[in-house]
Formats: sequence, structure tokens, C-alpha cells
Amino acid sequence: MLEVLRINLCSPISLAFVLGLFARIIRSELSLPRELYASLSIYLLLALGLKGGVELSHASMAELAWPAVVTLLLGVITPCTAYLVLRRIGRFSIADSAGIAAHYGSVSAVTFIAAQQFVQTLGFPAEGFMPTLLTLLESPGIHVALGIGAVQTARLASQPRADGSPPVERRPLKEVLHEVLTARSMILLVGGLACGFVMGEKGYEPVKPFFEGMFKGALTLFLLEMGLAAGARLGDLKSTGLFLLAFGMIMPILHGSLGVFLGHWAGLSIGGATVLGAMAASASYIAAPPAVRMTLPEANPTLYLTAALAITFPFNIVLGIPIYFQLARMLAGGS
Repeated sequence: MLEVLRINLCSPISLAFVLGLFARIIRSELSLPRELYASLSIYLLLALGLKGGVELSHASMAELAWPAVVTLLLGVITPCTAYLVLRRIGRFSIADSAGIAAHYGSVSAVTFIAAQQFVQTLGFPAEGFMPTLLTLLESPGIHVALGIGAVQTARLASQPRADGSPPVERRPLKEVLHEVLTARSMILLVGGLACGFVMGEKGYEPVKPFFEGMFKGALTLFLLEMGLAAGARLGDLKSTGLFLLAFGMIMPILHGSLGVFLGHWAGLSIGGATVLGAMAASASYIAAPPAVRMTLPEANPTLYLTAALAITFPFNIVLGIPIYFQLARMLAGGS
């Protein structure tokens, strides 16, 4: 376990993230241009989708069926457990509980990519169809959590707010679904999968050097930006309290362990079970925030953004992924 942890901590991905975090802590002027950040995210997501689509063209439906089933199951379980813990134990409001749960029900594409690179480095590559599972987990958890919040607050929707102001006007669910399903990450992942599946190995060959040869370097630069973003929210930890800090580290372990177990049960390899565990343990900070902001505007952004980006994301990058890998090895009978 210590050797696995050392390898992860010394990887370019982790070191770049820590460098960005350190730069923000010491108040360095270091920053990446917004255009570069957008370009890197487009490149990474499209590369991920294309590669997954090519691999998917080689996979059989029988091989994909059970992993897809357990992935959708995770998309229902994780937001429900997160909501119950936040509401019953943390005593958060309905809106804040549902808002945070939406982030933990969805998935962080960057955590997914980092997990894939981690198992690849250790010689335990995940199945090629894992990007398909990523797209399956991207939005169901958001909608389950928002659905819980909508149901729980429905009886209060027409009543004046506590401060005497008029009730919050909510956007129709149809508009929210459209925003989530047509978001940049979904279009690039699902569209990339479709393109990769159609072009196959032969069609992918001419562009393979660009989308795979530069991938690790682009990811390292992207993690530097993520470190800067996480560092900017470290100050919010003072206002979120110890409970949310504990939640942001314990809940990923519980969800990640469940993901690894279900992945192993569904027949995934050690690498595949590790990646599925990392997906279940991650918290979205790209697709979930706009959906929550539109559906539950009264939810506090400081709470759900700080939990997802400043607590859970660093925890998974540094410690979580090695933990899920070790658990996957144990379930597979390894040391």
C-alpha cells in the first residue's frame, strides 16, 4: 500500500495538482488563461470519448451489460446515501442536502482520467469501455438528487419564504434536463464515443498520435489549473465546518468501496474495478453546479463547491485512488 501511495504521490498528475495548490496558498500570481483551460478540457474529454468509442467497437454487449447495470445502480445509490447523511446526521437544509448530493451522485471526469492513468502506470489497465460507464454515471445521480429536493420542497414552493420575500421561481424540469444533457462535457463524451465507435481502429489511426501522444502532458497541465482552483476555495473550509470536511473524505471511501465491490462482482478487472470505484467516489464540479443553481437556487454554492472541489477532489487524487486500487486487488485475491 505504501509503495502504491508513493507512486501516486510522485506522479506528474499529483505533483502538478500540489504545485497549483501551493501556488494559491502562497498567493502567487500564477494562473492559466481561461482560453487554455477551456481548450484543455475540450481536448481531454474528446480524446477520452474517441478512445472509448474505438475500444467499445471491440467490446461485446455481454461484456458490457453487467458493468452498465451496476453503474446505473451506483447513480441511484450514491445521491440517496449522500442526501440521507447530510439531512439526517448533518442537519443540513433540504436544498443544501440535495444540492451537495447532486454533486456526489454525478462523476468527476478528471478523477476518472487520473484513475485510468494510475492503473495504467501500475500495469493494470482498465477495460476500454470505461468511458461508456462514465457517460452513464454523468447525469442520473444529478437528477435523482434534484428530484429528491424537488419532491421534498414541493409543498413549500407556493409559500412565502422565511424572510418574507416571495417564493423562489423554479425553472421547468425540461429546461434543466436540456442544460445538463447538452452540456459541453456530455456532448464531447457521448459524441466522441459515437465517433470513435463508427470510425473504428482503422479510422482512428491517423489521429491517434495527437489524441494519445499528448494526453498525459495535457492532463498534467489541467491538474495544475485544478490545483489553483482548489486552492482558491481552501478559505471556505472555515465556514463549512468539520462535518462537511469529514463528509468530503469519508463519503468517497464508502461510495468508492461500493463501486469497487460492484465492479468486481460485475466481472471488471482490477483496473476496471478501481476506476469504477473512483468514479463512484468522485464529486462533479462541472455538470452538477449549473443544474443545482437552476433547480435549487437557494442551495449554498459555498457548501457544494467547497465539498466537491476543495475536499473530495484532492482527497481522491492523492489518497482515494490508491485505496480503491488496493481494495480491488484484495477482492481479486492479490496482495
